[in-house]
Parts: sequence; C-alpha cells; structure tokens
Amino acid sequence: MLPSVKRLVDRLSPFGVAHAHCDIPCGIYDPRDAIQAAQTCIRMTELILENQGDMSLGARNNVIRYVAAKEEHAKKAKDDILVIWTDYFKPEHLEKYPNLHELVWNACKLGSQVKQNVDMDAAQSFKASLEEIGTIFTETKQ
Repeated sequence: MLPSVKRLVDRLSPFGVAHAHCDIPCGIYDPRDAIQAAQTCIRMTELILENQGDMSLGARNNVIRYVAAKEEHAKKAKDDILVIWTDYFKPEHLEKYPNLHELVWNACKLGSQVKQNVDMDAAQSFKASLEEIGTIFTETKQ
C-alpha cells in the first residue's frame, strides 16, 4: 500500500526544475556571456532614451519591455561574473592582479546601477569593467 501512495504523491507534486552552475568545478567559465549581456543593457538603454517623450501606448509598451530586458541582462551579467569570481579565480590570481577584488566589486555595483536607472554612462562603464575582468581572466588561462 505504501509504494502506491508514494507513486501517487510523486505524480501529484512533481519535483521542480533546479537551475545552477555546477560546483564540481566543471572548469567551463567564460566572461563573454557577461560582456554580451552588458552590451544588451547598452542597447536597451539606447532604445529607452530614443522613446523618451513618446507617450503612445505602443511606445510605452516597448519601453516596459526594454526596461525588463535591461534588468534581466544586468542581473545575468552580474551572476555570470560572480560565478567566475567565486568559482574560478584563486588566491594566486589575486596575487598577480591585486585590484581584481575591487574590479569585480565595482562591476557588480555598476550592474546594480544599470538595473536601477536609465544611465548610458553606467551601462558603458559596466561593460568596460566586465571587459577588463575578461582580459584578466584570459591572461590567467595562458
């Protein structure tokens, strides 16, 4: 009787899907995804600024979509770079690049600023900081 109840419960409440980067570590890290997401933030900021002042329903709908995409991609870029920071970079990388901690910290702060505001300077600085971290990442792979 008990196995039948268990099967019934399993059918009625299936397990949810879990999303995560592996913690094996798998060794598959690449800052290019974060940089591309930051480029999307720049483009969405451009589109938002282009629609400034247009109060038509279609323009407002588009701006809402641009803001949602900007926020989603800023979060993705932050998440991607944090995985590289926490799972890839090691103490020997910090010895060679003593400003790495501050670069990652500032990049994440810029990512938050990009999410919260329509600020082209912040969006461009966010991408530039991720590119700088990407350059360091590439140098550590050689």
